[in-house]
Amino acid sequence: MAITDWPADERPRERLLKQGAEALSDAELLAIFLRTGVAGRSAVDLARDLLTHFGGVRGLLGAPRTAFTAAKGLGDAKYAQLQAVLALAKRHFAEELAAGSIIDSPEATRRFLQAELRDSPQEIFAVLFLDNQHRVLAFERLFYGTINQAAVHPREVIKAVLRHNAAAVILAHNHPSGIAEPSRADQELTVRLRDALGLIDVRLLDHIIVGDQCTSLAERGMI
Repeated sequence: MAITDWPADERPRERLLKQGAEALSDAELLAIFLRTGVAGRSAVDLARDLLTHFGGVRGLLGAPRTAFTAAKGLGDAKYAQLQAVLALAKRHFAEELAAGSIIDSPEATRRFLQAELRDSPQEIFAVLFLDNQHRVLAFERLFYGTINQAAVHPREVIKAVLRHNAAAVILAHNHPSGIAEPSRADQELTVRLRDALGLIDVRLLDHIIVGDQCTSLAERGMI
C-alpha cells in the first residue's frame, strides 16, 4: 500500500507537521526525504531496507557516492540532495556556535564538533579559537592521523593561535572507533599543550574527544 493510501494521521509527513520530527522513527524521517518507494515497497519500507543495508543512519549518511548510488531507490540526485542537507546542517551548527559565548552554549559546541569530526575515518586534531569573551574566531583542523604527542606539534598550535589572535582555545579530536574515552596519551598531550599555551597567556578551556558521544577533559578534571 502506498503511503498516500494510509490514514492521514499515520503518514510520516503529516505526523511530522503535527507532532514534530522527534516523534518519527529514522525510517519515517528517511521516507520523507525519499518521497517515493519502488515497485511493491512504500517509501517507509524502502527506508527500512536502506537503513538495514547501510547499518543505520550514520552508515547511510557517510556512504561513498558509489555505494550510495548503487543502492535500490537511490541515485546521483538523491546523493546530491543528501550532501546538501548535511552541509546545511553543519553550517547551521557553525552559525549557532558563533552567535554567542562558548561558555553559554556547551551543547552547541558539542553538536558542532560532532558534525565536523565524528564521521571521519581517521583521527583529526582541531582547534576552536576564541576571543577574550569566548566567542568563536575560527575553527581549524591542524593534524591528521594518529593523534599523540609526536604527531601534534605545540609550535604549530601556537602559530595558529597567534595567527587568529586568540585569547583562549578549545582543543578537539575524534576517535573513529566511536568510543570517546581519553587515553593516557590524550591526557599527556593536553597537559603539554596547556603548559605551552600558558607561556603566551592563552587559556585552554577544554579538550573534547568526539565519538558517538563527546567527552570533556575539563569536566573530568584533567586540565
